[in-house]
Amino acid sequence: QVQLVESGGGSVQSGGSLRLSCAASGYSYTTYCMGWVRQTPGKEREGVATIDSDGNTRYADSVKGRFTISRDNAKNTMYLQMNSLKPEDTAMYYCAIRPGYCSGSNVYHYRGQGTQVTVSS
Repeated sequence: QVQLVESGGGSVQSGGSLRLSCAASGYSYTTYCMGWVRQTPGKEREGVATIDSDGNTRYADSVKGRFTISRDNAKNTMYLQMNSLKPEDTAMYYCAIRPGYCSGSNVYHYRGQGTQVTVSS
């Protein structure tokens, strides 16, 4: 059973930083894509960043230069370092995983329960 557990969300002021963590277990993919997706009520789900099993990363234009995705294989944990946060970054953030290399899709096989990020101006 694949499990993804996010943590690290919270409330910060504009310009602040947060680091999200995603502890992953139960998957046996040799090649995989892990990512962070965010969603706000009334808005479409947005892919934020991805990292594949080779360590290749991609970012949405809206977060490039501010967010950094990384992975600690020894801990089976993925991270999202978020700097220079803006009110428009406010959303529920989910980590997710699917087999195969990353593409532009936001469709994943498994997703965590999410962690809320709120940025006030």
